[in-house]
Amino acid sequence: MAGARTAGGAAQLRAARRTAAAGMLGVGLAGLLLFGLGRAHPLQALGGGLMVAGAAAVLGGALGFLFGVPRMRSGEPGPAGGPVRDSYVPNTNLEQVSDWLTKVLLGVGLTQLGSLGARLHQLGAALAPALGGDPGAAPFAAALVLYFLVLGFLAGWLATRLLLPRALSDADRALDLFLAGQDRDRKGDKVGADDLRVRAMQHLGLLGSSTDRPETVREQLPPAGDASPENVVAEVRSTARRSALTAEQVRELFADGSEGRRVQALALMQGDPALADLGSVLEAIERPRSGFEQYHALLAARGLLSRLAAGEWHRLRDAVASQLVAPEGIPYGSDRSWLAEKILARLDAAPAVPRQPAAPGRP
Repeated sequence: MAGARTAGGAAQLRAARRTAAAGMLGVGLAGLLLFGLGRAHPLQALGGGLMVAGAAAVLGGALGFLFGVPRMRSGEPGPAGGPVRDSYVPNTNLEQVSDWLTKVLLGVGLTQLGSLGARLHQLGAALAPALGGDPGAAPFAAALVLYFLVLGFLAGWLATRLLLPRALSDADRALDLFLAGQDRDRKGDKVGADDLRVRAMQHLGLLGSSTDRPETVREQLPPAGDASPENVVAEVRSTARRSALTAEQVRELFADGSEGRRVQALALMQGDPALADLGSVLEAIERPRSGFEQYHALLAARGLLSRLAAGEWHRLRDAVASQLVAPEGIPYGSDRSWLAEKILARLDAAPAVPRQPAAPGRP
């Protein structure tokens, strides 16, 4: 219930922000439209006004971007001496400039503000011909520049402040995962390397995720605090070679029936191919309980490639290829499709479309 209220409040806040932004932009454009319609050459006034407004908005947005660019955190501890949770922190340039301007105003006084009107008048007079050159064009041009300059600054600063830190953090995280995958690959852990590469591409938005029900999956996996299902599976995979389980026990774990047990068994097969069972892997690929389970079945199949006989290669190839072309199978652009295509490439085969049954009455 609390989560629903929080989600509803966040949606209302986003809607309010969009309404406010649209309202401020609409006021400026409506004023420009009314001004242009009252001129002798309305199209010229509207065209010139749009260019002036656009230039002011772009300039304001560029200034907002400069003030909003985040700084990289240089290893400061988090709250209560804890670890650093974010790689970037808000830029304080705007606060520093604000303090500086306040001190300047207090030191110099308000006497120098008298020239501000003259500067604005000069700006308006210079831009008045673009708005038709009528007597009222100069003050309107100055007001138009000020309005869209401030609007562009706010939009640029807010967009940079809210979106850029996350994008930079995701890129850094993806690079770390990719480098970790390269290290795993050099050590011979092909399954772990591919898993890290997939997670890196997910951070960059290049692949979709198969964890469509993370809470449900986490409840069925071994307890691990607040760890994500992916991290829990990675931990199970890392303990496979140290465990005393046999291949028969892992098959029985998979045959237990619950999704959590099946995923645990697949993780053990990923960590130690000697525990793997091709029949269990094929069942999880062809009849998965979830996309998350199918993803880890494909990872287990990736680790089995070097241990399969020729006949088993064909079984695996047919299972993966059929899931790629099935309407309810592996979705295009997902982490599963990337793994499936990599498996097929390793098997040196292309996904073959299963033969369609003949229509009744036809040979």
